[in-house]
Amino acid sequence: MLGSKLMKTPLLKNATRAAGFSTLLLFVAPALTFLPGCTDLGESPTSSIAADNFYRNQDEIIGGLAGVYNTMRQMTEDYWYVNEVTSDEFVVPTRGSDWLDGGKWLDMHRQTWTSSSPAGLTNINGAWVNLFTGVARANTTLAAIEPTTSLAATDKAIIQAEIRTLRAYYYFCLQDLFGGVPIVTDIEIKARPQNTRAEVSKFIEDELNAVRGTLPVSWPANMNGRMTRGAADAILASLYLNAEVFTGTVTATGLTKGTQRWQSALDAANRVLNSTAGYALETNWVKNFTADNYASKEIIMATKELNTNSPDLGLNFMMRTLHYNSLSSQTPWNGFATIAETYGAFDPADIRRGIFLSGPQVNLETGQPAFERDKVTPLNFTIGINDPTQAKESEGIRVMKWPLDPNKVGVDNGNDYGTFRLGEIYLIKAEAENELGQTAQAIIDLNTIRARAFSPAKPTTAVTQAQVREAIYQERLFELTAESKRRQDLIRAGPMPAGTYPAGSPLIPVNRYLVPWSFKLLPTEAATTARPPYKILFPIPQTQIETNPLLKQNAGY
Repeated sequence: MLGSKLMKTPLLKNATRAAGFSTLLLFVAPALTFLPGCTDLGESPTSSIAADNFYRNQDEIIGGLAGVYNTMRQMTEDYWYVNEVTSDEFVVPTRGSDWLDGGKWLDMHRQTWTSSSPAGLTNINGAWVNLFTGVARANTTLAAIEPTTSLAATDKAIIQAEIRTLRAYYYFCLQDLFGGVPIVTDIEIKARPQNTRAEVSKFIEDELNAVRGTLPVSWPANMNGRMTRGAADAILASLYLNAEVFTGTVTATGLTKGTQRWQSALDAANRVLNSTAGYALETNWVKNFTADNYASKEIIMATKELNTNSPDLGLNFMMRTLHYNSLSSQTPWNGFATIAETYGAFDPADIRRGIFLSGPQVNLETGQPAFERDKVTPLNFTIGINDPTQAKESEGIRVMKWPLDPNKVGVDNGNDYGTFRLGEIYLIKAEAENELGQTAQAIIDLNTIRARAFSPAKPTTAVTQAQVREAIYQERLFELTAESKRRQDLIRAGPMPAGTYPAGSPLIPVNRYLVPWSFKLLPTEAATTARPPYKILFPIPQTQIETNPLLKQNAGY
């Protein structure tokens, strides 16, 4: 199965989730597919949807809202790929004729992309398109809802707050990937110039602070997945955590940091932790990823997934990573693997190491030994990959963080994808405290996360501020692997401290995001080769620049 066939297929939804907002997405999201295009913010509208002919009652208004939410589901595709494959968490090696896909996967992994390279023309452009689709849907729905009289004032205000929160989150992701992008809050069709990255960050902050008080603290079970005050605060906490990067300036020579916002990050994290919404760390960490994780008390904001027989409504992560013979009911695609350094960083006693599949394998549905394609050689996942351009089918450790949904019917699972969890909020709190000089309290919060990962307990040995800083970055790897956080963390972490690598090691990067982990180097490159520091931002996709001449390319590209 080629990597280019990463398309979700229909599933049958769980009876336990047949009612409520998740299922509403199933029936109403297609109605929004005819909204005005938004990737270049200059396309002509192709729909006559407006308040007087569509938003006539509450169900139609909620349908419009569901379309804005639908962008989040698409973010488990291109947005996830460009975050994960460019970091140290994943490699997608070419296996025979599978996963070559024009070279885009190794283009991302080796950080060799440009605005018109294989990755630039596909996944990087796809992430831009998807996120701006969400922005345009938000703007269109807000404009259509504004004059409607179909809702009580309070309900209308809440829905408007939800949409603005979603739009702010899409902008959060856009500026994280691309830096300065156009800020658009209306539906006028015209070319738009870029705002600075700092301006986009300020817009996100202002929007979330303006609406967070209107958002409900929680929703009834049948509305699980809608935006809450906690979700707004979680986005703000992450925005403030990365403020030095997000308000900084990237030139061809790298990042000049902006203003730190550690106290603001701590305040936002504490608002989540002190919320009356009932958030709590799950005693069983795996509960955050199982097919019934919609009931997790730890998930603050999630992409809702359904095992239904309509397309594109479930999580297909298992198909991306599992071997062709890992299942009986489908043939997985045998693509994504983690690199040896990342697997080796996990303590064998850490329960979170259980996300990796290594060594002899079984069919996950039958429990019987699994074999390679020849049906004779036992399937054995190796720690290393000798050559990512011609990898063997069993090479590479696989990540199976979201377990198999026992009620799946097809390739997709009903496991929700948690965008923010309480575990991350504790780590944001710890990082902010440590940077503010409150290292003793930071250690307590760090150990709160470690407590459920080890039995018996294994608290951190870090003591000094510098040691705790490194321990928190590592803990974020252990806690948040495959949750689209690592690239952002590596950029924020910046240069590696002196002594991190042994004397004489060739792996001494300018920036830990640009470190030549295994397979990131081209065969012709020396081991000391580092990637250009401007690559902490992706290029503005060439197709977007050609469509909108007011866009200017990021420095270095």
